[in-house]
Amino acid sequence: MTSTRIYVEGGGDSRANLSKCRKGFSKFFEKVVPPGRKPRIIACGGRQNTYQKFTLAYEKYDANVILLVDSEGPVSEPVWDHLKRRDSWGSSGFSDESAQLMVQSMETWFLADKEALAEFYGQGFALNSLPPRENIEEIPKEDVAKGLDKASRNASKGLYHKTRHAFDILASIDPEKLDNIRVSRHAS
Repeated sequence: MTSTRIYVEGGGDSRANLSKCRKGFSKFFEKVVPPGRKPRIIACGGRQNTYQKFTLAYEKYDANVILLVDSEGPVSEPVWDHLKRRDSWGSSGFSDESAQLMVQSMETWFLADKEALAEFYGQGFALNSLPPRENIEEIPKEDVAKGLDKASRNASKGLYHKTRHAFDILASIDPEKLDNIRVSRHAS
């Protein structure tokens, strides 16, 4: 059986950042996926490029291919309907499970494990500057970005920077802490 391939949005255009994205997601998933079933992570850079690579791979590998992108906003409908409305992406021939959404932005996942975030940044990290809402799926991505900037402003690792910090933080968070939020598959 061919292993599952997850086409992930993120990593930008540089080979080094794509590698960091792939490694961060790989470490994240290896914490929850049983040994021998670890998916192959394909970091694709931008959102449109991710969809295009997913589409080509789906034709080749079919059910063993998953698209994983930010929702970019609240989701109140099935995933493919959301992606069609938001991005004009077609879903013809794709299974319902083939598209999975992160929360509004991947950084929102960090808020589920604020302890790991504080440990990553070390001294000077202002944990109380992060958005306080319990349902992190409802936090607009702009609020998450502002909160990370404010919280990390005086931290020993410096101000939050997506390409320097995001994938190391992702690798350090506890996926079990995401259980208390709904990782959007379908609107509920």
